[in-house]
Amino acid sequence: MTMFGYNVLGFGAIAGTVDSAGAFRATGGTVTAAGVDLVHTFTSSGTFAVVAGETVVSSLVIAGGGGGGLGQNNEGGGGGGAGGYRNSFDDEDSGGGASSETALTMGVSSNTVTIGAGGAGDSDAGGTGTAGADSVFASITSTGGGGGGTASNGGTHPGAAGGSGGGANYAGNAGAGTASQGFAGGLGGAPGGVAQSYSGGGGGAGDVGGNAGTPSTKGGTGGVGLASLISGASTFRGGGGGGGDDASAAGGPGGNGGGGAGGHPEVAGTANTGGGGGGGNSGSAGAAGGSGVVITRYTAHLPGGATGGNTVTQVGNYQIHTFTSSGTFTILLVNEFQFNTLSSLEAVEEVHGFVVEAVALAVIATAQLEK
Repeated sequence: MTMFGYNVLGFGAIAGTVDSAGAFRATGGTVTAAGVDLVHTFTSSGTFAVVAGETVVSSLVIAGGGGGGLGQNNEGGGGGGAGGYRNSFDDEDSGGGASSETALTMGVSSNTVTIGAGGAGDSDAGGTGTAGADSVFASITSTGGGGGGTASNGGTHPGAAGGSGGGANYAGNAGAGTASQGFAGGLGGAPGGVAQSYSGGGGGAGDVGGNAGTPSTKGGTGGVGLASLISGASTFRGGGGGGGDDASAAGGPGGNGGGGAGGHPEVAGTANTGGGGGGGNSGSAGAAGGSGVVITRYTAHLPGGATGGNTVTQVGNYQIHTFTSSGTFTILLVNEFQFNTLSSLEAVEEVHGFVVEAVALAVIATAQLEK
């Protein structure tokens, strides 16, 4: 049996280079592999530049999370809403209960990537936490999360609208989410009720923020985010911030996906998840929302690679061609390759195809493009 293996990132798919086969090439962000795909992750603003070819590019675009509301006068502040969540990868859901968006077909171009900052928590009575900033990838914009409502001498203090809405303080209305990006925040406690000092959780990409006093008399739970495999591992992002309460107890927990917990102490949303900031307990400012992120993904080896073998399998970034009988291993790109085996090192040469004879012992070969 003979086995040939090559790293698809080096064999017909080197990011940022151009070859005679016309393969798709792009630069920008931190580039990693997920199987035979390339993933560009932007945690700060930059440019996604397509330097050759055309292909379909999937993306996940998350805005900055909203800041939590201020707590005072024995009332907690509302949790910040998660940043807007727009997804076009592999039929995964977008925020607010929406289905996957249509991925972009991209050719040679320079595309702006903007990473929205998380909003600051409120420390000034009578307002709301600061909204998160929008994130942008090419023609796609996700809306920043809404700030949580702030406590101010009784009265009603709504959460702000945003990608996902901020949680309300006291008897205020919850902030609305943006269609196809996120859910609304939770309600504050009713006047005169056991939960009147507690505030609602911020909305998440995957669900509404929890109302104050449910399931127990404390700040509402932040809305849950959504999981995505776009980076190669399942990761939750876009969780809402937990609501604050009076100074006697812990606030509501943050939503799964980077949402910060409500006061005692209030916790900021996790960076690069778009999580909402936790609402402050009485006497405490709200916490900041987490910054957003942009992730793109596309098939890496277009149209390069090789053919041949009785079976072809994928192991991590490597494509393995296994021959259990004689055949031909054909390299589809006309380039120089360095061919290595366990027992010898062949000279670099122009390779268009060569015959592989079956042998008794397994031989593993690696082919890589010479740069």
